[in-house]
Amino acid sequence: MSDSYISIEGVRVRYRDSGAAGPVVLLVHGIGGSLELWSGQFASVNQGMRLIALDLPGHGLSGFGEKPFAAKTFATFLWKFVDALGLNQVHLVGNSLGGAIGLQMQAQQPARVQSMLLAAAANLGRECPMPFRLMTLPLLGALMSRAGPMAVTQQIQAIFGPSFVVTDGLRKTIERNVMRPGAQAAFLATVRRLSDLGGQRTSLVADAHAALASVSVPVLMLHGRQDSVIPFAHSEHAHTLAPTSQLQLVDDCGHTPQLERADIFNTALRTLVARA
Repeated sequence: MSDSYISIEGVRVRYRDSGAAGPVVLLVHGIGGSLELWSGQFASVNQGMRLIALDLPGHGLSGFGEKPFAAKTFATFLWKFVDALGLNQVHLVGNSLGGAIGLQMQAQQPARVQSMLLAAAANLGRECPMPFRLMTLPLLGALMSRAGPMAVTQQIQAIFGPSFVVTDGLRKTIERNVMRPGAQAAFLATVRRLSDLGGQRTSLVADAHAALASVSVPVLMLHGRQDSVIPFAHSEHAHTLAPTSQLQLVDDCGHTPQLERADIFNTALRTLVARA
């Protein structure tokens, strides 16, 4: 399956479209990621849905844009991406920052969202890794986010559970994402819009909770129990705020359930879309 490119607000965006008939599912990765993190979903088992994944601005092989993005600005950008593809309604699936973006997309245009799968979504609570908090400090943040082998190793150790085997192809993708000129500067700029020294910004958590309370479509909170980036307690609490939500905690799984437990994730996705 080949990738395509489209220009949105002057930003060259890489995306992958399964082209299948059926409900449209938009897959949104997390900070520092790229569309390859959805490789476990572009499989024959999901042929009944049209899957579309993209590299967010500043990520993967997409362009950078003129300013850093946070969840709300990413959400506005993604609706323009959806419009450019001529799509009306979508099912939103987001991992980490992608989950926070999905919530803001729902808040901006709720009539166009048919369901949401929030996998270890960001902005649902204050806790976040100490390195992210320290990166918000002047000078230290730039030092900590420098591209290099250590940054690659740290990302792999953070986002995958201890039992997950990282393939050579996946490692090369992460190396490409980290080592690409300008990528770590974009990463740091986004971290600083998401977090402060105390954790994920209080205002963003409040925005996400308010968005959850207004949701009327089916929502699934899916979270790995061994997630070392975002505690699964965030999804447990968020589940109590969204009257249409369900909660699924996954054993032997870190921060990327769509890859680590693709079988469970794909079954949950198909069930959610059918429910909607």
